[in-house]
Amino acid sequence: MDEDTTTVHITKALSSSLIVELIEKYPNLSEITCSPSVYDRTSETYIDALSQLDIEVVKKYDWGAKSKTNGAEFEVLKLSNQGLKPKQIADELDITLNRVYYLLRKCNTDFDNRKRKHDYPEIKNLKSQGLSAKEISEKLDIPLRSVYYILNKK
Repeated sequence: MDEDTTTVHITKALSSSLIVELIEKYPNLSEITCSPSVYDRTSETYIDALSQLDIEVVKKYDWGAKSKTNGAEFEVLKLSNQGLKPKQIADELDITLNRVYYLLRKCNTDFDNRKRKHDYPEIKNLKSQGLSAKEISEKLDIPLRSVYYILNKK
């Protein structure tokens, strides 16, 4: 007997035997919670009988996996914006590397902290100023093929 429990959650429809079992096991029972589908399958007679005993039957929808992030995506995003690499973020927050990538994808971020040989924004800026690929290549002293690659990358 558990005399401290006042609320119980059930996963199957109420029956007379289940009601007797619950009342015997929990003498101070004041509320029975169940999913909407279980509530719909329970006879109104049982619900009325329980209400006369001052026991309320309540629909409670509390399903599904709970979020395990606990706001970690904001912390990961902040560290990513500070320029940390995924491995460094994982070490700092003591989470797995896969979790870091998952949280970054969840935030719809463009994780672009890798070090590049050429300055992509500068090449695109020069192109927007009207310079040709050959002129950009000569000005920045990088291969023409690399300039075309960067400009054609979506």
